Amino acid sequence: MKKLTNFVNASCVSFFARVPHISFFTRALRALIFASKARISTSFATSCLLALFVVTLFTITSCSKKQAQGDLLAHVMAKGELVIATEGTWAPWTYHDENDKLVGFDVEVAEKIAEKLGVRATFVEAEWDGIFAGIDSKRYDIAANGVEITDERSQKYDFSVPYAYIRTAIITRTDRNDILSFEDLRGKTTANSLGSTYAELAESYGAKTTTIDSFDQTLELVLHRRVDATLNAEVSFYDYMSVHPEAPFKVSVLTQDASLVALPLRKGADTAALRDAIDSAIAELASSGELAAISVKYFGSDITEE
Repeated sequence: MKKLTNFVNASCVSFFARVPHISFFTRALRALIFASKARISTSFATSCLLALFVVTLFTITSCSKKQAQGDLLAHVMAKGELVIATEGTWAPWTYHDENDKLVGFDVEVAEKIAEKLGVRATFVEAEWDGIFAGIDSKRYDIAANGVEITDERSQKYDFSVPYAYIRTAIITRTDRNDILSFEDLRGKTTANSLGSTYAELAESYGAKTTTIDSFDQTLELVLHRRVDATLNAEVSFYDYMSVHPEAPFKVSVLTQDASLVALPLRKGADTAALRDAIDSAIAELASSGELAAISVKYFGSDITEE
């Protein structure tokens, strides 16, 4: 019996000595063992040891949970997945191919980033106006949807380094010649997704915006003269025209300066490590030429360089 007691005592001390940051428990155990040798009640000493063991496990578990909850990168690594919000209706950025598979420039870029992080990319399709709400509620870790960096968004969200550069086009029917500048939007009606950069830009020039869910739907409204114009990425329009070369649309106006496209995250210290890891992944994809190759695949040109 004495040998068994000594074995248990030694094992307990050895266990706690190997647990990080709790060396003080080792000293506490040795004190209890000394007390038991001093003929203090065995049941009392055992109770103390059990209580100490339970408290230790609770402390370790609580610390692990807090670390995962307090650091988004740790949480992503623990889950083994990066949850990414995307529309799935905006070619060639994010859309479904003829086999109904989710594909696109943003989809492949996000998949490559997740691969660099050593986790799987899990996409959740959502309407544009629900993407940022999902980031706020922690439903999504990031969004990959051709999101442009704006001053207003930067006040609420952190962004990765830019991975694409685009210009905004005002698109009209080919038989219209009354919109030759952004100032000409005053008093006109445009169609765009609710809360999009394009809707905000049109409204800033005095246009009335009709909200719609997809780029194809906005062009339908333009085609049937239900709105005067729509604003969208130049590259998205030319992709559409490559599929519908006879469509009666044109770019009437184009911004001179390019917008920066990046991945938005919740703002805060808890997302900093994930943002840094994503930035490193984007830098690696750019230097290896993979980022440019994905761009050429979907846009026919490299939009990853300013």
